[in-house]
Amino acid sequence: MRGLYTRATAALLLLIQTQSVLAKRVVVNWDVGYVNVNRDETITRRAIGVNGALPIPPVFATKGDTLILNVANSLDETTSVHAHGLFQNGTSYLDGPAMVNQCGIPPGESFSYEYMIDQPGTYWLHGHDHHQNSDGFRAPLIIYDSHNPFDYDEDILLSFEDWYKEEFAERAKITLDPSFPFPPPHGYGHALINGYNGNYTKPIYFHPGKTYRLRLINIGTLRWFQFTLPGHEMRVIEMDGIDIEPQVAEGLDIAPGQRYSVLVTARNSVEFNYRYNATMYASFVPPSNGLEPRVYSGDIIYREGAPFRMHNSNSQTWFANDVDFHSFDGELALPVDRYIKMSIGNNPYHTGQHLDHINNITYSPPKVPTLYTALTMGEVAMTPRVYGPQTGAIVLKHLEVVEVTIHNPNDMPHPLHLHGHAFQIIEYGLAESPFPIPDQFKNTPTRRYSGSPAKRDTMTIPEHQYIKLRFRADNPGVWFMHCHLDVHFIMGMAMVFVEAPDVLQKTMTVPPQMLDFCKRQGTRTWGNAAGNDGYNFGGLPDPPRIVSRPPGTTGHS
Repeated sequence: MRGLYTRATAALLLLIQTQSVLAKRVVVNWDVGYVNVNRDETITRRAIGVNGALPIPPVFATKGDTLILNVANSLDETTSVHAHGLFQNGTSYLDGPAMVNQCGIPPGESFSYEYMIDQPGTYWLHGHDHHQNSDGFRAPLIIYDSHNPFDYDEDILLSFEDWYKEEFAERAKITLDPSFPFPPPHGYGHALINGYNGNYTKPIYFHPGKTYRLRLINIGTLRWFQFTLPGHEMRVIEMDGIDIEPQVAEGLDIAPGQRYSVLVTARNSVEFNYRYNATMYASFVPPSNGLEPRVYSGDIIYREGAPFRMHNSNSQTWFANDVDFHSFDGELALPVDRYIKMSIGNNPYHTGQHLDHINNITYSPPKVPTLYTALTMGEVAMTPRVYGPQTGAIVLKHLEVVEVTIHNPNDMPHPLHLHGHAFQIIEYGLAESPFPIPDQFKNTPTRRYSGSPAKRDTMTIPEHQYIKLRFRADNPGVWFMHCHLDVHFIMGMAMVFVEAPDVLQKTMTVPPQMLDFCKRQGTRTWGNAAGNDGYNFGGLPDPPRIVSRPPGTTGHS
């Protein structure tokens, strides 16, 4: 079983992860606790696993199922779960981010997330409290479609993640503590494929003429993975759980949080075996021989004992651009009702820290979950101010179409994930910048969609570029948007969309158990961001103040 998941193994995995299927109800029992593991074959450290083990087995369901995720918290801190990519339409309280949609599950307590599965595709589950995702609390979620529009013979999962010798709390400390130099030293880490050291992944067996669906997921927290399969044609059919018109690509550049599916038809000959390549890298980390980037490969076996066909390592690989894909459903670009402009980056603050921001607001969690503020503040909930000075809240009207332009005038890319929605990818171009633009970026071309724009939920905003995206506010709730590099998330690169609070107040009731979790932790379930009436924010800490940046410097320089 090590390192390879196929649909043929799903039934056995159901037993391994204490999962049972009873008449369209898929029940998964997770006891979340600490484990000591050596995942990279170099060091044993404390991590977060499920049922005493890590990696956490994938969860499988089919469109139309009800997925019951029973979570028992055996940690010494609160926890929560986010189903990354599921829209949670009508159930924003189940989305997972602590102090956005819920209070965390207290230690020693249990909670059942009940997901109505209506989105086939490739997703994943991960902790969304105390950045537990970074310490191993993550697993693929595969949702099959009994009416799949694509024909293939076998379904194969490859999940990629970066793994570090330190617990995330240690890495966060050297990033946030002003007594340490900034930026902190780069940690190189190792790659895991399907939960194990990427050098020891189980081979994939191809049979001549058969077609395989490869599901590729980056469930990591800091690094990208470039995936290629030399000697074979990859046809991309899915991006972040949403079908696209098949398009050939030589390689895929997969940011943390992103997912792809490709169809690969095996060659007719068994004369040679092949290897796929998975290169783990971060463009902002200087190259270091054997450490950055790290190159991993896995075997594609046609015939045991056959020689491997080597490809020309000097050839240029064309990596697909998501703006060039087309939506399978043929939906045209939405007509825009409202334009929103954002800029992301890093600033020095009076605290001595360097913190990230969206529109110069460094996110800090409120004292009342933002969803509960939206539900309890009546007409005042329609004003962004009530959600506090450090949530960056933007209130959306029901059904309005928004175009969001996000500028990244910095020396590193950022993968931003939007909860509750997928967005149309409209355009990339050269970012507006208050800093000098490095020469190599000055001629950045504008790339715009054509035909029916593809949709996804996690975007990479390249360094010194902007992205334009569109979505319709048709899912009343509170939806987090944040950088999926956890170290940047903890530095404050996050904000919330509060969508149609007037509709929410008429249609949504939070389960009493979730409210009780808050009360037992001393957290109010009503009021503004400070747990007060109106605009009285007494009790909230003062936001940090930006200090001037030395002339000629750039963000994250």
